[in-house]
Amino acid sequence: MQTSAWAAESRAAGRKRWRRRRRDRPSARLIHLPPATMAQPDNKKFFESLSGAGKAIAVLTSGGDAQGMNAAVRAVVRMGIYVGAKVYFIHEGYQGMVDGGDNIKEATWESVSSMLQVGGTVIGSARCKEFRAHEGRLKAAHNLVQRGITNLCVIGGDGSLTGANLFREEWSGLLAELVQQGLIDEEASQKYSALHIVGMVGSIDNDFCGTDMTIGTDSALHRIIEVVDAIMTTAQSHQRTFVLEVMGRHCGYLALVSALACGADWVLIPEMPPEDGWEEKMCQKLSATRSRGSRLNIIIVAEGATDRHGKAITSSIVKDKRAGKKRLNIIIVAEGAIDHNNKPITTSYIQDLVVSRLGFDTRVTILGHVQRGGTPSAFDRILASRMGVEAVLALLETTANTPACVVSLCGNQSVRLPLMECVQMTQEVQKAMDEGRFEEAVKLRGRSFENNLKTYKLLAHRKPESELPHSNFNVAVLNVGAPAAGMNAAVRSAVRVGISEGHKMFAVSDGFEGFHKGQIKEIKWADVGGWTGQGGSLLGTKRTLPAKHMGKIAEQMRKYNINALLLVGGFEALECLQQLYDARDKFEEFCVPMCMLPATISNNVPGTDLSIGADTALNAIVETCDRIKQSASGTKRRVFIIETMGGYCGYLASVGGLAAGADAAYIYEEPFDIRDLQANVEHLTQKMKTSIQRGLVLRNENCNENYTTDFIYQLYSEEGRGVFDCRKNVLGHMQQGGAPSPFDRNFGTKIAAKAMQWISKKLAETYRQGVGRVFANTEDSACLLGMRRRALIFQPVVQLKAETDFVHRIPKEQWWLKLRPLMKILAKYRTSYDVSDSGQLEHVVHNRPKESDASAI
Repeated sequence: MQTSAWAAESRAAGRKRWRRRRRDRPSARLIHLPPATMAQPDNKKFFESLSGAGKAIAVLTSGGDAQGMNAAVRAVVRMGIYVGAKVYFIHEGYQGMVDGGDNIKEATWESVSSMLQVGGTVIGSARCKEFRAHEGRLKAAHNLVQRGITNLCVIGGDGSLTGANLFREEWSGLLAELVQQGLIDEEASQKYSALHIVGMVGSIDNDFCGTDMTIGTDSALHRIIEVVDAIMTTAQSHQRTFVLEVMGRHCGYLALVSALACGADWVLIPEMPPEDGWEEKMCQKLSATRSRGSRLNIIIVAEGATDRHGKAITSSIVKDKRAGKKRLNIIIVAEGAIDHNNKPITTSYIQDLVVSRLGFDTRVTILGHVQRGGTPSAFDRILASRMGVEAVLALLETTANTPACVVSLCGNQSVRLPLMECVQMTQEVQKAMDEGRFEEAVKLRGRSFENNLKTYKLLAHRKPESELPHSNFNVAVLNVGAPAAGMNAAVRSAVRVGISEGHKMFAVSDGFEGFHKGQIKEIKWADVGGWTGQGGSLLGTKRTLPAKHMGKIAEQMRKYNINALLLVGGFEALECLQQLYDARDKFEEFCVPMCMLPATISNNVPGTDLSIGADTALNAIVETCDRIKQSASGTKRRVFIIETMGGYCGYLASVGGLAAGADAAYIYEEPFDIRDLQANVEHLTQKMKTSIQRGLVLRNENCNENYTTDFIYQLYSEEGRGVFDCRKNVLGHMQQGGAPSPFDRNFGTKIAAKAMQWISKKLAETYRQGVGRVFANTEDSACLLGMRRRALIFQPVVQLKAETDFVHRIPKEQWWLKLRPLMKILAKYRTSYDVSDSGQLEHVVHNRPKESDASAI
């Protein structure tokens, strides 16, 4: 493999570090926790500050159900037990709290087994009118005091969390009434004098301010996109327009993001009702796309959508009148969409509109509660697990003066926000919509929502040629390295944004191998239609590095007058970009703006916390693990050894293990030896003696050259003889295949749009009028665009050298390693946990980084 000189030096240094780490690594191992000594961390400082001894925590789910709630319940129960607290289920939400009795039961470690993959909420959820009245809350307080419960973890929407906060504020008064009525004594009133509340938002609508994502949203997007992908296949047989109504009575997030993820032609959401005359504009758009030969149109409508006069947008559009070559239109409507006069816009209205004005054969699909159902996605399982653990930590740290908080996600970080600040901000959004202040409502939704809307407008609505700027710049886009789901969405976005910026876009086939051979051609707006849902790389991609072909590549740059490059790929793309940067001294053709977008299932590119394609691979791993575990249902005790891809990077094994509920995950970054394997076998042996009859162990493909998958399988089979048997499975390239997940489609779309805007800015800055050409030779003209914590950041590729282990093709620091203790805790291992990374209480109005657009979806 060709490398630059500095890369070779870095590899040599990396080998020394690797040998030193192997020699000096500690011999500490994971220690099995027998039930009798359950759940105290070995970190003394951690335990002293966060011991839950003598505390009682109750968890309930309230309001509508959402996929991932069970993962949150599981995390609360196991983390609570881990720190020595008693944990209780409250069945049927607030109704169960009011009714008491068997609705409030103590939870055990085993009682939350096999919950991760189950949708909905196994402890039940119900809306309770009785709890809204003072008498109902008095009964609830009595039932909690009887069991010594003064810590509540509430998983629900803003209504459920507001009710919890009211309950907390009334707590002392309720206890005084109970004392007065003789139901409890004064000692109990003093002992349980304060009620602590921590909330987690479970809502598929993602309508709660303060968090980038709510539990269940990503899974709902999966259901929507599965339906859209299925509908798209009918385009091969029929000329039809499809109108899809999705949930979101007061929030258009599902409609907006699904429109981005599938490339919908039109979207109607409550936050941004269409202007007067929108009907004509929409019909013109549908007619134009068909006339250009496109075979697909989509309209998405939120269920409560209206026009600006409050007129309902309903769903009845289309005669069988063929126009042009476009064979399928899909319109997606958010259920809460309105016009600018607060009149609802329904799918039937849209259907009638398209039929009457265009004569297109139109079909309406109302997804309904299918969006709430099904197995939770990998993202929702990880999100809910992290939130559940964080909620327990927050409860253990509360004092009598600590305000009720809600655990939220910002970028890839857990944060704690004052509950009522979030509720008030959420209510402000609705108030702004009710008063017709729609632009303000969009801003109040948050930067992520606002950027999603801007990106959608940029990509979905093509300006006439006469209105486009003319930059006279040529930009080439290519894929490098192994294919990853989401690459095509990124290319589509880059091409369309580039055209909107006035550039001429060129597509390079087969990476740099195709580049030096001249496999370059102009790519137009319509050429990338329908690319968002396609897996793999439609441009073609190779691992070839440019070092041996610099002269020919420079020749092609001159021939096609390429003024900027956009690379979409994995670790090879990083090496390619560095080689091009190093070659600027010899070839001025490379003195142009160059940007790289990380796209690899391994998530091993330095400079970014997440890469395009990794989420799709995680979902493939988790889905397979679910099926494998299910295959053992009703059989004898069994442990499954699963090998994942990732090279030397353990991201897929670690995060996939957390999402799938694995007992162990072996990775290169955390060295292990035979004693660790022995401890894991003993742990599983003890586990199999309980009611749990299935075990799951993940192994990263390059975690250890001697402890192979076959070796671990044979070791477990021998040591577990008489207690459990083993099966092994190597997942292989199925992790690279399949349609991209909603996350990867949206992430690829947004990051590519941002990269093209950066390229346009750099082209304008580096264009030299005197010589009539672009000349860029500074470090900041060759960058990687990555997500770092809460922000999308452009980082000069030359500066990433110090962060890179070139020997093993991984970053030296990897944020997800902090998630590994969570997996161990939830699998009943004794381990330390770094509380310095736990969420800190912030205010909703806390200024986010200017470039922040790091929402998960």
